[in-house]
Amino acid sequence: MDFLSYFELSLIEIYLVVLVVFIASIIRGFNGFGFSATCISGFSFILPAIEIVPIILALEVIISIFMIPYVWNKIDWNFVFKLLIGITIGSPIGLYLLKYLSSDVTHLSVCVLVIFFSFLLMKGYENKKIDNGYVKMFTGIISGTLNGLTTLGGMPVALFLLVTSIQPAVIRGSLAALFFLTDLYAFVLSFLAGIVDITTIYRTLPLIIILPIGVYIGDKFFVKSKEETYRAVVFYFLIFISILGVFRAINNF
Repeated sequence: MDFLSYFELSLIEIYLVVLVVFIASIIRGFNGFGFSATCISGFSFILPAIEIVPIILALEVIISIFMIPYVWNKIDWNFVFKLLIGITIGSPIGLYLLKYLSSDVTHLSVCVLVIFFSFLLMKGYENKKIDNGYVKMFTGIISGTLNGLTTLGGMPVALFLLVTSIQPAVIRGSLAALFFLTDLYAFVLSFLAGIVDITTIYRTLPLIIILPIGVYIGDKFFVKSKEETYRAVVFYFLIFISILGVFRAINNF
C-alpha cells in the first residue's frame, strides 16, 4: 500500500481516474476536444478543483502530442493563430470579471446557451458568412473571457466551427492544435505559481500510458464515421457536458 500513498488516493479512486482518462482520451481522439470537460466531470467526485486543473493541463499537453500524427495535415493554422490573438486579449478580461461576476451564474448561462445553439445546429442551422478574420478573433476573445471565468473557453470555438460547416477533419485538427498551445501556456503558469507539485507528477505519469491507446481508438472511430455522424456526436457531447454543468452550477447555489 506504500505505492498508493504516492497518489494520495484509494485504490477505487485510482480505478475511477484511470477509467475517466481512458474515456476522455477516446473522446479527444474522435472530437479533437472534450478531454478536459470529461475529466473535470469525472474527477470532481474525488478531487478538489485546485488539484484537478494541473493534472488535466499536463495530460492535455501530452495527449496533444500523441494526436499530432493523426491531425497535422488538417490544421488550419490561420484559424488557430487568429483565435490565439483573441484568447490573449480575452483571458485577462475573464480573470478581471471573475472579481465581480459569479462564476456559477456565468457557468450556468454558458451551458444553457450551448444547449440552445447545439439544438439549433442539429436542426440544420449554418452561417458560412461569419467565417472571416474579424469573427474568428472575436470568437477568440469570447473564448478567452469565458476560459478566465468558467474554464469553458473551448465551447464557443467548437460551436463556431460547427456553424461555419468546416470539414470535421479540419475542426478536429485545429482544435487539437489550439488546445495544445493554450494548455501548454496555462501549465507553465501553473508550474510557476506553485500549483504543480510532486503529487501532481505522481498522479500524472502512470496515466500517460493510457493516452495513446484512447487516442488511437478515437481516431479509428473518426476515420470510419461520416460527417453527419461526427457532427451529431459533437452536438450530443456538448449538450451532455452542458447539462452536467447546469446541475453542478445549480448545486453550488
